[in-house]
Amino acid sequence: MRLRLFCLIACFALALAASAGASAFPWPIKPFNKQHPIRANFGDPRTRFPNTMLTDGLQGPGTFLFHNGIDIAAADGTPVYPVLSGKVHYIDDSAISVRTKGHGVFQYFHIIATVRNGEQVIAGRTILGYVMRAYDHVHLSWIRGGRVWNPLARGGIAPYRDRTVPQVRAINVRPAGSLLSFDETVCGMVSIVAAADDTAPMAVPGVFANFPLAPAFLTWSLAKVGGSTYVRDVPAADFRTTLPAARTFWNVYARGSYQNAPRFSNQQFFMAGRFLYNLANGVDTRSYPNGLYEVTVQASDMRGNSSEAALQFKIENHAGTETGCAQAPSSEP
Repeated sequence: MRLRLFCLIACFALALAASAGASAFPWPIKPFNKQHPIRANFGDPRTRFPNTMLTDGLQGPGTFLFHNGIDIAAADGTPVYPVLSGKVHYIDDSAISVRTKGHGVFQYFHIIATVRNGEQVIAGRTILGYVMRAYDHVHLSWIRGGRVWNPLARGGIAPYRDRTVPQVRAINVRPAGSLLSFDETVCGMVSIVAAADDTAPMAVPGVFANFPLAPAFLTWSLAKVGGSTYVRDVPAADFRTTLPAARTFWNVYARGSYQNAPRFSNQQFFMAGRFLYNLANGVDTRSYPNGLYEVTVQASDMRGNSSEAALQFKIENHAGTETGCAQAPSSEP
């Protein structure tokens, strides 16, 4: 298949709208007014497969969630402070929340808490706790209006700058239900899948260095070359504000995806994740005229940096066959 990749001019329109403002809050570790490395994005895949990768790990059961906050890299023992003042509520032994007035609830995970349940805490002054040993980060979640919200969204954490550009790494057309892809010619029922990821805006220390992040927004289009446009700029993934329902995980991500440092069976592998996105599931190509088509995918981050890639493929269905695909040659003499 012919894949062409090309970057659009980086756009910073969202940066001006989202970088500051009266409702913005600072970072939960010192220095509060300085950006810190983020090693996991809002919306990143969270996968845990009970079976090994060599059995049915990639297609089997497990626990599959969207990451509901950002992971801020911080050394073990780093003091963690509330981003806004409020009242403490214990979630468990390693996580607390702080309910604020007018700005929702903030949750802090992977800390050894030093505050009491019900205590009033002051932004930038009260130490909530210390980053737990071997975690090397604090997870920050923001809940507003009863929904988890992207801490990098407008009115969120500041300062936050990002000049890296998300990349669409590959586009594949698969037979429905398969992890394999067609060559240049497709037929019958298919799925269209894109591999895309983003780069952390600041270098992340430790074993998570150079691991990918999920783009904030992914859209796709489909057109017949020299003919009609059938799909135009349809969102495949949108983590810019809140998250899709957990039950839709495999509608957003495509099978073959796994998180950074994934777990298969009882083993964790410290390797980069693989982020595949479902552009379309269960597409009957017999609904389209035979011919040459182009699918275009665009990936963007929270500051408007974006790039896109395109793939051309040929639809070739055969009348009189059950699936639309040509019959395989018979092996009988």
